[in-house]
Amino acid sequence: MMAATLAKGRTEIINAAREPEMVDLANCLNAMGARIQGAGSGTITIEGVEALHGAEHRIMPDRIECGTYACAAAITGGDLRLVGGHVDHLGAVVRALEETGVEVTQEGDTMRVRRTGALRGIDIMTEPYPGFPTDMQAQFMALLSVADGASMITETIFENRFMHVPELNRMGARINVHGSSAIIRGVHGLSGAPVMATDLRASFSLILAGLAAHGETILSRVYHLDRGYEAVERKLAACGAQIERVRD
Repeated sequence: MMAATLAKGRTEIINAAREPEMVDLANCLNAMGARIQGAGSGTITIEGVEALHGAEHRIMPDRIECGTYACAAAITGGDLRLVGGHVDHLGAVVRALEETGVEVTQEGDTMRVRRTGALRGIDIMTEPYPGFPTDMQAQFMALLSVADGASMITETIFENRFMHVPELNRMGARINVHGSSAIIRGVHGLSGAPVMATDLRASFSLILAGLAAHGETILSRVYHLDRGYEAVERKLAACGAQIERVRD
């Protein structure tokens, strides 16, 4: 889409991604003089222009980061206000949180997430936007590991994205993988343990489990985290978490 803004003639992108980030990028480029239509739909049409000019644009917040901190409030029974968070950007994630018993409300430019009762098990299937995002799968697996009853998560986007399961089980979770689905049987509590991060989202799922677990959790290979979460330990510590980075 960016290349097409300065290409000669008309470009049509079929089966385009529909995430809000695509709309945000198109809005930014259009403010700079591009001629883009259809962002947010399956077909994007771009009429090339000779040049772009400067513009001012406010980038939308990271909705996956927002959803991840929402899971932190949920798994700990906390009450967080996520400044810049928008329910509209997180439709499927918000619905899943509400099904587990978590309250999510929009208060101006702030999304408030709080849990007042026990978590309930639910079933989730990852799908392209506007379905449930695969980048929230690992975080919800940690959350559902301490929910009442059984849950099932089916991964339809990426193969082999259950590498965090053995690490969560090391902390006392009861998760069994069958093909592209993981069956989670909720437990009353998790226990701290040495665990290893395997990728960006799996890293944070283990932090979530550690926040809810009894005892100390030591997470290694945390360099994954910095690709998607800025100053994660400082942000969580500011909310009352007992967390520190020992070394990179």
